[in-house]
Amino acid sequence: MSQALTFIQQLRCALAQPKTSVHLCALGIIGGVFAASIIILFRIGIEIIQIYIFEAPNAYPNAHWSVRMIAPFFAVTGILLVAFLTGFKHYRLGIPFVIHRIKAHFGVMPLRTTINQFFGGMLALASGFVVGREGPSVHLGAASSSFMGQALKLPYNSIRILTGCGIAAGISASFNTPLAAIVFVMEVVLREYRIHLFVPVMLAAACGSVMTRAVFGVSTELQLFSYTHINQWMFLYLILVGIGLGALATLFNRQLMFIMTLFRPVNMVWRLAIAAAVTSIAGVILPQALGANFESISHLFNDNPETQFIALILVFKMTLAIVAIGLGIPGGIIGPVMVIGMLAGVLFLVPLSYFIDTNEFRGSFALLGLAGMLAAVLHAPLAALTAVMELAYSPEVILPAILVIVPAYVTSTQFFKNRSVFLQQLDYQKLPYAVNPVRETLEKIGVLAALETDFKLFHDAPQGAIEKYHQSHPTCLIVQKYAFELDISFKFVMCKTQYNSGTVSVHNLDLEGVNAQATLAEVYDNLKRDRRGAVYIYGDDPNKIIGLVTWNQVQQYLQQTYI
Repeated sequence: MSQALTFIQQLRCALAQPKTSVHLCALGIIGGVFAASIIILFRIGIEIIQIYIFEAPNAYPNAHWSVRMIAPFFAVTGILLVAFLTGFKHYRLGIPFVIHRIKAHFGVMPLRTTINQFFGGMLALASGFVVGREGPSVHLGAASSSFMGQALKLPYNSIRILTGCGIAAGISASFNTPLAAIVFVMEVVLREYRIHLFVPVMLAAACGSVMTRAVFGVSTELQLFSYTHINQWMFLYLILVGIGLGALATLFNRQLMFIMTLFRPVNMVWRLAIAAAVTSIAGVILPQALGANFESISHLFNDNPETQFIALILVFKMTLAIVAIGLGIPGGIIGPVMVIGMLAGVLFLVPLSYFIDTNEFRGSFALLGLAGMLAAVLHAPLAALTAVMELAYSPEVILPAILVIVPAYVTSTQFFKNRSVFLQQLDYQKLPYAVNPVRETLEKIGVLAALETDFKLFHDAPQGAIEKYHQSHPTCLIVQKYAFELDISFKFVMCKTQYNSGTVSVHNLDLEGVNAQATLAEVYDNLKRDRRGAVYIYGDDPNKIIGLVTWNQVQQYLQQTYI
């Protein structure tokens, strides 16, 4: 037992350092396996429900109209039941919530939100709501690794990294796209590129891909769309396509935020019921508009539909996605954005149809539309580029995709002043995500990395005894412990020798306690007002000191970082 405790303590000390280590890589793999397992169960659950309701996965057009009409209400009933059983009042789920938890709470995920995301997302995706499975994948993946870190009481700086590993594994397991998962974590969720983050995140993404391939096969959904080489004379037109997609992305984001703001005063039960009613009516009228999966879009294009029919489905898909996500249906936004981008990309082929046969380019423009829409909505151009390249299994798509992504992103941000949809949702929910540079730097270092264990603890000692000890041990840190009837307090003793007289002046400063899982950011918050002194670090028992961290040590770490 003692050996196990010693190993855990060594593990925690190693993970407190902001650097790549074997321990962190091993935990990244384990966290990736946990996350991928949850996502695989999640995907299997969706398929089982769809087979039971629609007789086949995503077979909405083949189902009877009454089934399409009832399914959304069935899902909302289940979502509300799970929310009631877990006592869940504020439906904060998905990628924006995960970004908030990573930035403001070191990636520590609540259990109740995870339960609601698992069952609520499963029901929403299975019943035909136009939401994506990447939102639940990110949330569930983050929670899987986060729970492991919390159970081991690891330093918070390492839990944050493990949460990123879980997200990478979750996306990789959901779409079989390990490279896109890595870039997404760095560009959208963690919003930073640090070398000590890359290796464990890469390993976790690889685990997710390996496990999902073992269960669902090696293919990706967008392999259904074949990329056809685009001639160079069309490159100028691709820039115009990107501008159009940037405008469409801005419209999507603004309408989504409008719906969220408009229905903010409405009770969650009524909001979900309205979303179910709108989806139900649309499912009866146009079943091809249900869901946000790529397979149904591929089948649609294979049937060579009329341009008007594609435009109609685009309008329905966009409306249903805005209503479902804006009213709080637990699902992701990336899936619908991808599908909307694919439909829009094909519609942008219409002007070229007067000059050339465009049928062979449908797959190519669907992929390019996906990339441009994704970049403009999420403000993640690199993630969009890697996603379309990996999903298409074709490096030839890179140059045309860049010619679409860049104008789409610039048009959205510069001309229409559109912001990332995730940041807009965070502001709407009043969830903090911005961290000042000093705190962000210190959050990467656990207190165990700066722990000073060489200190002397006195128990209600007289000042003379402290002065005498300081004269013989001038560099040792000194703590005075005061025991009262109902409380225990600690004082940090600062001793200064007067060199002209040889006397010792003693000053007692209040000594606050910080948990061993904390980072230097918490130490900084405690000491920044006086800019001197120390905090004591404790483990399971707040009254037992395991070490000290001084203000001088915090300054040294900051200087090392910025120099």
